Amino acid sequence: MAHLLGAENISLEFPTKEVFNSVTIGINDGDRIGIVGRNGDGKSTLLKILSKQLEPDSGRVTYRGNLRVGYLTQVDQIENSLSIAEAVVGDGPEHTWAKDPKIRDVLSGLLGDLDWEQKVGELSGGQRRRVALAALLAGEYDVIMLDEPTNHLDVEGVNWLANHLKNRWSKNSSGLLVVTHDRWFLDAVSNYTWEVFGGKIETFEGGYAAYIQQRAERQRQAQAIEARRQNLLRKELAWLGRGAPARTAKPKFRIDAALELIGNEPPPRDQIELSKLATTRLGKDVLDLEEVSYQTPDGKSLLKNVTLRIGPGDRIGLVGANGAGKTTLIKLIMGELKPTAGRIKVGKTVKTALLSQDVHELIEHGDDRIFNMIKREKTTFQVGKKEVGVGQLVEQLGFDSPQLQTPIKELSGGQKRRFQLLRLLFTEPNVLILDEPTNDLDTDMLAAVEDLLDSWPGTLIVVSHDRYLLERVTDMQYALLGDGKVRHLPRGIDQFLELRKALRNLPEPSKPSTPATSSSSLSGSERRNLEKDLARIERALEKTKQLLEASNLEIAQSDQSDYQKLSTLSASAQELRQKLDDLELEWLEVSEKLQD
Repeated sequence: MAHLLGAENISLEFPTKEVFNSVTIGINDGDRIGIVGRNGDGKSTLLKILSKQLEPDSGRVTYRGNLRVGYLTQVDQIENSLSIAEAVVGDGPEHTWAKDPKIRDVLSGLLGDLDWEQKVGELSGGQRRRVALAALLAGEYDVIMLDEPTNHLDVEGVNWLANHLKNRWSKNSSGLLVVTHDRWFLDAVSNYTWEVFGGKIETFEGGYAAYIQQRAERQRQAQAIEARRQNLLRKELAWLGRGAPARTAKPKFRIDAALELIGNEPPPRDQIELSKLATTRLGKDVLDLEEVSYQTPDGKSLLKNVTLRIGPGDRIGLVGANGAGKTTLIKLIMGELKPTAGRIKVGKTVKTALLSQDVHELIEHGDDRIFNMIKREKTTFQVGKKEVGVGQLVEQLGFDSPQLQTPIKELSGGQKRRFQLLRLLFTEPNVLILDEPTNDLDTDMLAAVEDLLDSWPGTLIVVSHDRYLLERVTDMQYALLGDGKVRHLPRGIDQFLELRKALRNLPEPSKPSTPATSSSSLSGSERRNLEKDLARIERALEKTKQLLEASNLEIAQSDQSDYQKLSTLSASAQELRQKLDDLELEWLEVSEKLQD
């Protein structure tokens, strides 16, 4: 695969921190790279360096000749005076871009609900973010770099973006680098993962799940080596003295060992035990919504005849499009709003706590230090049958000793979010409601929060666009589809996406003028023949995909030193990829004829 761009021996140091120390990294055609790491370790800085917007202290970044690089930063820089149309496709004639299927896909996927002529200055922060993303994706680039692209996208938007990026280029061309805390998205689009930590970058094959497995296996190997070193110190020193030749070989990820490691791990939650504890704390009645309806003061109906029963120990995820009524439902449950019709019954022993989307609750404590607030508010609390010290919880949520002396106002967004959750848990609620809890948290801290929630014995309600989180910490998901109803999703988020697709009938952002035609130019026999062709192509696509997967697996399992065999296998895989591209193009052509 051809080289696209690379960084050679780059180093960068800020006044209080070394960000990178002699890092060398490269990107080739076909690389789809997810970048993970703790907040502040340099993920966004890496994109700035690779996009040549930031000069490193030493080292260099090189591009292949005439390389086109598109870069989405976390802060959009679109002029307020532009219309959405001007910001995305410029001021050229409509016919020059309206015929481009890629641009039409971007417009319908990201901007279908916006007025095409509305000024950017009139948009909300989330809408501006979508316009900036659409403007980037409407362009032609060899490498695209995205910094937190899923911020302000709902579940549908994230799903669309993942599909768009997977299908934007052929599999062995162009490159993608993405920084995001959305772990489902990382799994969906990445074939490599870079972990940024301690001034270095470590490379892993595969998406987020494969990265976690490989990291666990590497840690297991490191722990095994350390155990042997402790037990057989002289032998280990002798081994090291011989130069540890095994370390010079390229390490291979042993999937069997990783699966064995996972197999020995118990399920994340003991649902029976947690349910017992929750019933003890809550009783049998928690929250009952009976035929609840709600209208806004201007008469807009958000909820219609909703009946929902939430019991002790239930772990519920709420998902829905923006504006579908999720926040309204939460406010009704919290008692902040009164239903227009129906009733909400709350159990006598219920003690509710809400983690809101912002951190305004901490503003009045800006000059306080974490340690002083903790000491003043709580020393111990109950988790199930055990009394847990505050220090244990503080450590689990990633606060070390120096950070405990930090004033609240100097905390980062992610630290404030964690501290906000910490204070909520100190109140020992038995019903915990989390509204977009993943905001500002990195992937490691998300895993720590999930681990904490696994042992929390109460009723949990999570509102989130983070698909991975919903599937990880909740056992049931419900959807608000924008029609006032709340639907149970037995098949989870996939079912939600299917329902939304069936309900959605988005208009085109603009309507290019075309000559009037009859409703269909196809005869009955022509349509039947095209449908047969489409079915044939779909069967061939499925078979070719299976053959390509088997070919890739054979390459991965082959002796990496047998270059002749690898060359033959790679040539065969390339032929299959080309056949797949040809079939996909044929499928698209037949589909367009059927839609005419």
